[in-house]
Amino acid sequence: MGAPYFKHKKQLEAMKAVVVSSNYALYGDMSARVMHTMGQYAPDIEVYSIDEAWLDLTGIRLDELDALGREISIRTYKNTGIPVSMGIGPTKTLAKIANRICKKHDIPGRIFNISSADSLDAVLAGVAVADIWGIGRRLAEKLNKQRIFTALDLRNTDAEGMRSRYSVVMQRLILELRGIACLDKEDVKPKQQIIASRSFGARVTSKYGLVEAVALHATRAGEKLRAQHSACGALQVSIRSGQHNIREPYFSNSCTIRFPTPTADTRQLITAASNGINRIFKPGIRYAKAGVMLFDIIPRSQSHKSLFDTIESTASSHLMATIDSINHQFGKHTLFFAAEGTHKMWAMKRSRMTQAFTTQWNEIPLVG
Repeated sequence: MGAPYFKHKKQLEAMKAVVVSSNYALYGDMSARVMHTMGQYAPDIEVYSIDEAWLDLTGIRLDELDALGREISIRTYKNTGIPVSMGIGPTKTLAKIANRICKKHDIPGRIFNISSADSLDAVLAGVAVADIWGIGRRLAEKLNKQRIFTALDLRNTDAEGMRSRYSVVMQRLILELRGIACLDKEDVKPKQQIIASRSFGARVTSKYGLVEAVALHATRAGEKLRAQHSACGALQVSIRSGQHNIREPYFSNSCTIRFPTPTADTRQLITAASNGINRIFKPGIRYAKAGVMLFDIIPRSQSHKSLFDTIESTASSHLMATIDSINHQFGKHTLFFAAEGTHKMWAMKRSRMTQAFTTQWNEIPLVG
């Protein structure tokens, strides 16, 4: 996972592996079809990511949940050709654990209802605390130092004491492990860092090419930032050369730009990223990758204007919302910023990309 293709090219060819380039339009459309199918079975669906969603099955009889889950799985596969697994539980945290167990043990029917387990304690004892939804690596290390190693250990801790030591979200996780539903999606989101970066399809040597690339990344990051109703206080831009060519010197650099007031305006993000390139660009280097990271992220409602702030205004918010709405309705990059460039000679190579069977009329398979 994550290994460069050229390192394993011979092995892949030897096993006659099928190698394809990424096709984000196809992935997005198929995701929408999966969500639409599943949403027909529940009064409320909460899409969590491109391949994950919550279904509210409140009101369904307990003895009918497993059968309904299997029906949803079968119907989704029939409609889309995509297999899905389902974890069922009284809380989101327990449902996530159930789904993880379902995948790990390849449970028949791809459904696991944690409430039907012979012993919930035994199930939780087999789940590492690091594998609990909302517990990251660093937090897991801190918990391990407290001799909290499993989901069972965490469930049995003092919820009030853990809230004082960590946060209210930790307290809610513990209560969720006890079967008390109290954790909303917003309690785990928004993300505290948003990263947008890509390797180049061809090496970039000009400052202009780098500016185009980071402008595109800043645009993508800005869309994600606004989608979670946040603003960022700082942006880091980074560039580097290739890591695997011993005949070329390795170069890597980055810099951070802070904003006077937190922003979600793509124009400000692009300007900051471009200024960052001007600071760190070194001529004579064949660059292989560039990226943008947003941090110091806060809820948009908590962003306060400064005395001299003129851009981060109601008009700015309306403009960004309009751009996002048009691109959502008519397709990504229907509207884009000129700084992103038009030809993008540096763009990622996608010569092996599969056809966009569901989104392009001219790529629909022909049946004789």
